[in-house]
Amino acid sequence: MKSFLTPLLLCCTICVMGQKAQKDSIETRWSMVKYDFSNIFKGIGYSYTRPLHWQGKQWNNVAVTALFTGGSYLFDNPTDDYMSEIKDDIPQFVSDYGFEFGSPNNNFMLTGAVYLTGLVIKDEKLRRTGVLLVSSAASAGLLQQILKSAVGRARPLSGRNKDTYRPFWSGDKDYHSFPSGHAILSMTNAHAIAKQFKNKWVKGGIYTLGAIPAVSRLWEGKHWLSDVTLSVFISIFTVEAIDRYLDTKYDQKYNDHPKKVSYDLNFGPGQVGITMRF
Repeated sequence: MKSFLTPLLLCCTICVMGQKAQKDSIETRWSMVKYDFSNIFKGIGYSYTRPLHWQGKQWNNVAVTALFTGGSYLFDNPTDDYMSEIKDDIPQFVSDYGFEFGSPNNNFMLTGAVYLTGLVIKDEKLRRTGVLLVSSAASAGLLQQILKSAVGRARPLSGRNKDTYRPFWSGDKDYHSFPSGHAILSMTNAHAIAKQFKNKWVKGGIYTLGAIPAVSRLWEGKHWLSDVTLSVFISIFTVEAIDRYLDTKYDQKYNDHPKKVSYDLNFGPGQVGITMRF
């Protein structure tokens, strides 16, 4: 992942520097940068203030999130046991991808490269996508850091059970389990990028790639199933909130689909699940 992201970011940077010979281009792009970064910070602020404006539909989303986070909590132990058993069967390149794609450094290299590319070629849709990626990752990433320290839940690999907590115990990384940072960053990217496409197969492939880092945290013993479940919901709702804000700031949109999130609850013998449509 690093070998792919670093050259891409470097190429984008060189292209930007190559524009210095044209004063008009510098001024135009500089105005774009100021406008875009203003929207990044305002988008982050917008996402944090949304709970103050929640109504019936939004509280229904909260209820669904609580239902499935709580439901997955019941399966934390058997899921951890199963993932521990199959860890050695996971191909190394899959494990490496799971770690690299969800790491903060690679995340912001990727999102920065997307934005810089849009800036260089003056493509508002791509710039908007970059703004969405950066602001969503920053907003959700900061939130998970606060929650990790505030909740202080023990990781599976610590050897302690899922009900062990040390709230505000920031000095020990073994108590930074809830929620999952890798899952949040990877699923934030996946959801923000998948929204750019209409083809269901393309969207499915992107979500699959985004889900691997989230699931990898389970077989690595870094997080419980309920940690990852909440992380996915945080990612989706953060992207949706900031995306709606950006609709008021940019004329060019990735597609004309209405921004709706719907749920189907699936029950069957020995299983429970949720189907989400975007």
